[in-house]
Amino acid sequence: MNAISVKRRTTMRDLALTAALMSGLVLASCQSVPTGEFNNIDKAQGSTENISSLSAVIQRNPQDPEGYNVRGSAYGRGGQYQAALKDFDTAIQLNPNFYQAYSNRALIQRFLGNQAAALADYNRSIQINSNYDAAYIGRGNLYRKAGQTQQAFNDFQKAIQLDTTDARAYHNRGLIYQSQGQHKFAIEDFSTAISLAPDAAEPYNGRGLSYLAMNDEDNAFSDFNMAIKLDGKNAEAWANQALIYERRGDKVKASKAYREAVHLDPTYQPAKDGLSRTASATAG
Repeated sequence: MNAISVKRRTTMRDLALTAALMSGLVLASCQSVPTGEFNNIDKAQGSTENISSLSAVIQRNPQDPEGYNVRGSAYGRGGQYQAALKDFDTAIQLNPNFYQAYSNRALIQRFLGNQAAALADYNRSIQINSNYDAAYIGRGNLYRKAGQTQQAFNDFQKAIQLDTTDARAYHNRGLIYQSQGQHKFAIEDFSTAISLAPDAAEPYNGRGLSYLAMNDEDNAFSDFNMAIKLDGKNAEAWANQALIYERRGDKVKASKAYREAVHLDPTYQPAKDGLSRTASATAG
C-alpha cells in the first residue's frame, strides 16, 4: 500500500493555510504584523460599504500612501486583485520606500500569475528593509513553488533568524525538510507552526504525514483528525485519515473517508485510488 506523497501541496491549499493564519495584508507602514495570503476570499473586505469607508479616508488625505495600502489590502482580501494592484501602485508612487506596499503588491502579482514582477517587488521590499520577515516568507513561497528549494529554504531560514512570529516560515521550512526526508526536523517545524497558529489545519496535516513516514500511526492519526476538525473541507486530511483506517484494516471507515476526500476534490488521485481499493467494503 502506498503512503500518500508528502510532496503534494497545491497552491490553493498552501494559500488556505495562510488565510487561516493571517487576517490580511499589512495595513500601514507603522505595523509589524506579517503580510497574509488571502486565497480564501473574504468578500466582506471588498464590500461596497467597507471600500466606501476606506475611500472616504483617502479622500480626506489623498497624499497619504498608507490609505491606499489599507484599501489595497481590503481589495485583495475581497478578491478584487486589479483594484488592489492599482492601490498598491499609488501607495508606492507616493512613497517609493514603502516596503510593505512592495511586499503586498508582490502577493497580488503572484495571484495574478506575474511571478517575475512578484519577485522584483519582493526583492525591492527586502532591499529597502532587510529585516522585513514577511517579504522573505513571500519570496520563499514563490521560490518553493518554482522548485527553487534551496533559495526558498534560505528565505524561510532568514525569516526565522529574524525571530518571526509568522507560522508560515516554520510551516514552509517544514515542508522542505519533509520533501527531503528529514522528518524529525519537519515535525519540529510543524509543531512550532502549530504553537503560533493553533487554528490552522495544514501544519497538523503536514506533521501527520511526517509521523506516518516515521511509522508513528497513532500521532499521525491524531494530527489528521485535528486537521479535519479545524478544516472539514481539507480533502488531503480526509484521505490521510482514510489511509490510517486502511492500514488498520478498517476498510469501511477508510472507504467513507476516501469518499469524502473525493467529494471535496475529485482530482485528488490518492483519494480516488484509495476509494477504488476499499469501495467494496461499503458496497451492497
